[in-house]
Amino acid sequence: MKKKTTAGVVALIATAGLLSGCVSSSSPEEAGGSTGTLTVAAFEGGYGADMYAEIVDAYQKVNPDVKVELTTSKTLAQELTPQVAAGDYPDVVLLGQGAKEGFTEGFIRDRGLEDLTAVLEKKVPGEDVTVGDKLTEGIVGNLNTNPYGDDKVYLMPMFASPTGLVYNQGLFDEKGWEVPTTWDELFTLGDEAKADGISLFTYPTAGYLDSYFFALLATVGGEDFYRDVVTYKKDVWRTPEAREALELTAKLLTDYTADTTVGWANGQDFTKNQQTILEDEVLFMPNGNWIANEMKDAPRSDGFQWGLTPVPSVSAGDDRYLTTFIENAWVPKEAKDKDSAKDFIAFLYSDEAAAIFAKTGAIQPIKGLAETLSGDVADFYSTYSEDGVRALVGGFAATEPVPGVDLKAALFDSANGVISGSMTLDQWQDAVNEASNKLAAAAK
Repeated sequence: MKKKTTAGVVALIATAGLLSGCVSSSSPEEAGGSTGTLTVAAFEGGYGADMYAEIVDAYQKVNPDVKVELTTSKTLAQELTPQVAAGDYPDVVLLGQGAKEGFTEGFIRDRGLEDLTAVLEKKVPGEDVTVGDKLTEGIVGNLNTNPYGDDKVYLMPMFASPTGLVYNQGLFDEKGWEVPTTWDELFTLGDEAKADGISLFTYPTAGYLDSYFFALLATVGGEDFYRDVVTYKKDVWRTPEAREALELTAKLLTDYTADTTVGWANGQDFTKNQQTILEDEVLFMPNGNWIANEMKDAPRSDGFQWGLTPVPSVSAGDDRYLTTFIENAWVPKEAKDKDSAKDFIAFLYSDEAAAIFAKTGAIQPIKGLAETLSGDVADFYSTYSEDGVRALVGGFAATEPVPGVDLKAALFDSANGVISGSMTLDQWQDAVNEASNKLAAAAK
């Protein structure tokens, strides 16, 4: 499908169904900072850790009297959990929702987040514009930023990451294949690829099926059905739409998924599954725009070029969805220096900070930023501009914790069992529906 230009793509993210100058030096007083030590904890994901160190250096030029202690880690949730349990809270946390540990979700459930609504009216340090003026319209006010369904913002949107099925566009060009837009086309391509010894599908770990499932559910049942699912409508997984989504996925997993997938689908070996895309052993894998930076040094086939496509539709011409993950910056209610924390978060939306983030492909929902994109990043974000493609914020509504209930494990992690044959389709549906209904009771 022919792609349009990326100009205004970030604005499109907000309007397509998201659930509805350089920094100059200034004094600490002008920038709104305070003296002392500010502790910042940031998740080191596919974008790497170096960008956060650059951000801290840039912030301290604006606020030289504020010392920033930065912690970055690929296992941030595990490291912060005992620290927080001991009463030692960071001032700023850069960690979104959706991680298996549910660290951010725990703060949401326990009402442990500082209200950040006022940050929208705060001037960006070193600039004469407010944070709210710079943000794409509609990027706040959804369950991701306003988790209690009111008008208060507790999680600031950091990176708007398009996720879908990544693939090697170079291989498709070489073979003369069209990227499938329907499930029938996808399975037909899978049969053809088998003849060349290429599998149709893999995933890094089963948890990566989150972006896939959110998009699939909206594709199969529409956005109203998707909202019913993520807000735990009673017996929503007993509906024909949910059954169709599970049946399509079960066929994909059992008939078309690479044999090596489950063995490598863990925290140590997941990049081996990702490598199969780079070496033309597998066609598609659920992932996001960060994959280009994460695998930038990995070997690859000649002519390799990243591609991103939405999950296919059931019928030709139906809308297809790109799950958009919004990573977050937030402040624990128990943080020691909330004022400096809010000032630091405001700085994250400065032109200088946005440029630092963008170098690694971490694109913020800032007006006009899409017009500056190039290379792999531009290709990923331009997918939003394809005909019939809509953006969708992914994520389940927060609830009170229910002992022994993990809907994400029931829905996503069970894929390993479906592939191995240890779980049937009916068992999968029963487990997901039971978990969803228990969360529905906790959400009331």
